Amino acid sequence: MLSKNKMTDAEKFSLIRREALYTGLALAGLIIFWLIAGFGLAGVDVKIFHVPLWAFAGSIGVWIFAIFISWVLSRKLFRDIDLGGEGDE
Repeated sequence: MLSKNKMTDAEKFSLIRREALYTGLALAGLIIFWLIAGFGLAGVDVKIFHVPLWAFAGSIGVWIFAIFISWVLSRKLFRDIDLGGEGDE
């Protein structure tokens, strides 16, 4: 691929579509994690600081997982590109 200043519009749109797809997949993964962590652990009789495990995992655990997913997306998959058109300054 060309450098970030010499990308064609088609390459930019392709990159944007790819990043949007990864973001949608991350959201789907987060929803699945929430379902498993919250509802899937409802039958487990474990408490953390007098809070049931399902409540802890379904709230704080989801936030931690979302932060991790965001870090992975921003560090490994997303690229910084110039979205300005020709002559934009």
